[in-house]
Amino acid sequence: MGHVLQFAERDPSLSDDVAKTQIDALREALLLKQYERLQKADQTLLIVVAGMDGVGKGSAINTLNSWLDPRYVHTLAFGALNEEEAMRPLMWRYWNRLPVRGQTGLVFGSWYAPLMTELGRKKPDPTKIALYTHLINRFEAQLAYQGVQVLKLWFHLSAQAQLTRCTTLMADPNTAWRVSKADLKVHKKFKQLRNAATQTINLTHRNYAPWVVIPSADQNLRDVSLAKVVLQALDKPIVPRQVKEPYAFPFRLNVPTASLQSPPPVEPVLDYDAELLHWQGRLSCAVRSKAFRKHSLVLVFEGRDAAGKGGTIRRLTEALDVRMYDIFPISAPNAVERARPYLWRFWRKLPRLGEISIFDRSWYGRVLVERVEKLISRAAWHRSYEEINEFEVQLLANGTAVIKFWLDIDKDEQLKRFKAREETPFKAYKITEEDWRNREKWTAYQRAAQEMFAQTDTHMAPWHIVPSKDKKAARIQVLRTVVETLESLDEHMISLNEPALSDQVSEQV
Repeated sequence: MGHVLQFAERDPSLSDDVAKTQIDALREALLLKQYERLQKADQTLLIVVAGMDGVGKGSAINTLNSWLDPRYVHTLAFGALNEEEAMRPLMWRYWNRLPVRGQTGLVFGSWYAPLMTELGRKKPDPTKIALYTHLINRFEAQLAYQGVQVLKLWFHLSAQAQLTRCTTLMADPNTAWRVSKADLKVHKKFKQLRNAATQTINLTHRNYAPWVVIPSADQNLRDVSLAKVVLQALDKPIVPRQVKEPYAFPFRLNVPTASLQSPPPVEPVLDYDAELLHWQGRLSCAVRSKAFRKHSLVLVFEGRDAAGKGGTIRRLTEALDVRMYDIFPISAPNAVERARPYLWRFWRKLPRLGEISIFDRSWYGRVLVERVEKLISRAAWHRSYEEINEFEVQLLANGTAVIKFWLDIDKDEQLKRFKAREETPFKAYKITEEDWRNREKWTAYQRAAQEMFAQTDTHMAPWHIVPSKDKKAARIQVLRTVVETLESLDEHMISLNEPALSDQVSEQV
C-alpha cells in the first residue's frame, strides 16, 4: 500500500463549496449510522489514529468528535507505561479500556508504538520487527473475531506541507502551543519516518483491520476523507467468521499428558496436619521471597461440581497474606461483561507482580459449560482453544506463572457429596438445581474436558488432574504442585526475546 502515501504527498485539496456540500450530508449520515450501531450493540468500532507528528491528527479527531454524538465516543490515549501497566502483559492496558459494543473508541498512542519506533531506527532489529508484527496481527484478529472492528488511519502529507503547517501555527501566538519539539523534527527525518510508515502499513494491513491513508495537507479534504472512511466502517461491519490470521501463535508447545481416563495416582497422606503445615510453610516462604517479587501467579481451578475446589483454595490462602491475593469466583458474565469480548473480564483480573489471582472457574468455561449448554456456536468454542493458549502465553512471557488444576471425582462420589450438602444446613447453599442438571450431562462434560486437555495442556501451562475423592490427599497434592512451581519459577517462564521463539516468528512474518 506504499503507493497510497505517494498520493497523499501530492497534497490534494478540496474547495470550500464542494467540501461544505459533502460535509453537511456526511454529518447527517454519520449520526444516523452511529445511532443504528448503538441500537444493534453487536460490535465496537476502534479507530487507531496514527501519523507523523504535526500533520493535524488531533484537529481531525476533534472535528470527528463534533460530528458524532460524543457521549458514545471514547478517546483512549496511551503514553508511557505507568506502574500498574508495567506489571502486566503488553496488551493488558488496551484490553482494559475497550468500549462496550455499539460504541466507538479513538485510540492514540496505540499498540503500534513499539513497531513504529523500531522501524524508525537507523538500524532496526529484524527479530523485534517480526515479533511486534506478529503480536499486533494476532491481537487484532482476536479483537475482530470477538466483535471489535479495528480501523487504522494514517494521516499523511508531504514534507514541505508538514513544515509549512508547523511554521504557520508557530507564527500565531494563539496557535503556537500546538507545535511541539517533535513536530519540528519531522522535516529532517521525513524520509526515515515515511519508510517506517510504509513498512508498518504493509506488514499489518488486513481485511478485518485495514489501514486507510488520510491526505492531510488540506483541511477540507482531510475532514471529508475521514468522515467517508468512518461512515463506510459503520455501514459495513466486520464478519467475524471470515477473520483468519494464517500464522498460529508460535509459542504453543502442546504436550498432551492430562487424561481423565488414567489420572496420576494420589499418594496417601499419613499425617495430614503435619503435611498441611509443612507445605503451607513452604508456600508462605516462596511467595515472600525476593524472586517472587519479579513474578506473579495465576491459579486456575476447574473440575466436577462438589470436587472440593473451595476447600482446596482455602488451604492455599491460609498460608498467604490477604494483601497478596484475590479470589475470583467465575459465573455467567453480567451485562457489562457481555458487552465486551469474552476474554475482557479475565484480562482485568490479572495480578500485579508479587501478587496472586485465584480463579474458581475460569476462561475455560468457554469450552466447557458454554460448549455443552450450546450457548455459543461450535466455531466459537473451537477457536477459543487457540485464543486461550495465546492468552496464557502472554501471561508467561510477562513473568506470570499459570498453574491449572482439574479436581476430579467419580459419579458415585459426586452423588454422595450432593446429598451430604443438602442434609447439612451450613452447606446447603452449595447445592443448586444447576448442579443436578449438570450431572445429567456428565458424559458431555467428560468429552468436553478431555478435548480441552488435548488442546490446552501445553508445556508451559500444563493441566494437573487431581483425583479428589480423598480431599486431604488432593489438597496436599495441589499445595505441593504450587510450591514446587514457585520454587523453580525461572524454569517455568518464557521470554518473548528467546532466540528460538523469535526465530519462529521471523520465519512466519
